[in-house]
Amino acid sequence: MSQLATATTAPNQIAYLDAAAATAVGVEYKQRFVEALSLQPGHSVVDIGCGPGTDLGRLADAVQASGLVVGVDRDPRMLAQAGRRLADRATVELCSGDAHDLPLADASMDRARMDRVLMHVRSPAHVLAEVRRVLRPGGLFGMAEPDWDTLAVADEDVRTSRRFARFVAGRVRHPTIGRELVRLSAQSGLQVRSVEAIAVVFRDFDTADQILGLRRNSARAVLAGELTDEDVQPWLQRLADGPLLAGFTFYLVTAQA
Repeated sequence: MSQLATATTAPNQIAYLDAAAATAVGVEYKQRFVEALSLQPGHSVVDIGCGPGTDLGRLADAVQASGLVVGVDRDPRMLAQAGRRLADRATVELCSGDAHDLPLADASMDRARMDRVLMHVRSPAHVLAEVRRVLRPGGLFGMAEPDWDTLAVADEDVRTSRRFARFVAGRVRHPTIGRELVRLSAQSGLQVRSVEAIAVVFRDFDTADQILGLRRNSARAVLAGELTDEDVQPWLQRLADGPLLAGFTFYLVTAQA
């Protein structure tokens, strides 16, 4: 495999999700996300797009033995990993399904959550309508989504930084979904309860590279003709040498059925 092909290879998705959850900002926002749902013992909660089960254990702890946690994902590899991780959790159930057509009965859940999933789905409005369908009256829905149009990478070569940020945002199906959560919630008939904007800041090159794909996405931008190797190589070197500053805005929104 060529050096350029290696640089553009997508990371293992399970490893990527685990790494993002383990960062300082990942740990902090996930704790705030759980708190925003006001989970109580006995509640039923569905994690839509649960991935490898990163958050299912935390949810199970919150609803305790009298509650129910349902993890829904359409990727069999993710569900298999979640099954291995949560094998000893009697209150956790895993279901194969799509966010546009949830395998759940009407008004069957007290809480629902989606973490960095709506930016990838075909129709966020359709998904929110599905969530409203499965929530009981008064149930809460928590959404956590980035706004990729706010991505900024500080460097003396502002042009390359801007082109990199635009390229990254352009690879996401719904790059501005974070700022659209309030509008979409209202249009679906949900009542917005809380909105929190979180500044996700990176000061370490390796972490920023892991989460933002500094090397991977700049190599892709070169292949796409959006940047040149002459732009990218000195840009990456300066970022690696530091001091590094990069970041974007992340939104946590809670709405009520």
